[in-house]
Amino acid sequence: MSLNFNKYASEGNAFIKDYAKQMNLGEDTAKAGRIFTAIMHSLRDIIPPAESLQFISQLPMFLKAVYVNGWNIKKEKPKVKNMAEFLDLVREHDYPAAVNDFEYSDDIAEQYVDTTFIYLRKYISLGEMEDIRDSLPKDLKSMIYTNLMF
Repeated sequence: MSLNFNKYASEGNAFIKDYAKQMNLGEDTAKAGRIFTAIMHSLRDIIPPAESLQFISQLPMFLKAVYVNGWNIKKEKPKVKNMAEFLDLVREHDYPAAVNDFEYSDDIAEQYVDTTFIYLRKYISLGEMEDIRDSLPKDLKSMIYTNLMF
């Protein structure tokens, strides 16, 4: 198998442009990239490593790289029990840009999280999304909608 890094770059650029559009960020792909990365790194911080590995097995190569960048699998998991704590973790991963990216608004941040998981449904099977949902704390399960059947 040969590695075609130009193909991965092209696919990644197409993804981030479309993701920015879905997030209503216009052409601000830098902001979209920071938000996506912060959400993915926050997710990997709170789900079990085995679940992370199953999740990334379905991602295209360019998204796998985003997910695993800087990952320390032995790092202690933060105690995140609800959406407010998850959003704090997302902002922590987006520091110092979080103030501009999320505008001090939990509503905007939660909308970004919701849109991200709906968008990921293009790549991730319903069964895997349900597995991730099952591994989340009770008050965070709503982050992964049960009606992601599209």
